[in-house]
Amino acid sequence: MSKFDLDEMNSCYLDVLREIGNIGAGNATTALAQLLQRKVDMTVPQAELLEFKEVGRAIGGEESIMAGVYMVVEGDISGSMMFLLEKESARHLVNQMLCKPDDEGSASDLFDEMEISVMKEIGNIITGAYLNSLSDLTHLKIYPSVPAIAIDMAGAILSVPAIEFGVLGDKILMIQTRFSDDIQIDGFFILVPDVDSYQKILESLGIA
Repeated sequence: MSKFDLDEMNSCYLDVLREIGNIGAGNATTALAQLLQRKVDMTVPQAELLEFKEVGRAIGGEESIMAGVYMVVEGDISGSMMFLLEKESARHLVNQMLCKPDDEGSASDLFDEMEISVMKEIGNIITGAYLNSLSDLTHLKIYPSVPAIAIDMAGAILSVPAIEFGVLGDKILMIQTRFSDDIQIDGFFILVPDVDSYQKILESLGIA
């Protein structure tokens, strides 16, 4: 097969990537429910292949304050993985984990060291469940790095993978998943494989 070109990706390839996203997001929801020890519902994930410059708009604007968990992906594929959610949703999840009421700590408050650690662990478990699904489906070895966390404007958070992987192409796979327990949480999985890794993923599924 000729070298894989994201600009020529057809609907069949994109449907497969969407299905991977659906399964990964479903496993992430299960992991979140186990973490919170409560029922968590999930809407059908929306998957899009976007240019990097479109992502900020897609998640609510580049100036939206978000919590982002970022990790480098290595092994049979390489790239990066991010899980992004609005700061208020991050506050809710952290409070649930620490058994604190949601009105303890306003949306404008900074996260303390303990809360940052909890948020990092939440992100680690959720993205780990997603990547495990991808590994199981493709039979590829995928190793995430220790997660880093940032709470900042979406544009600033997205600049990290843009700088590191922008030279490899500007298309990324974004999965939007809406979780809900007693409040609604919009989460965004952003997978940034290099172009060769897209080809490996599709070849492992027998469609490239």
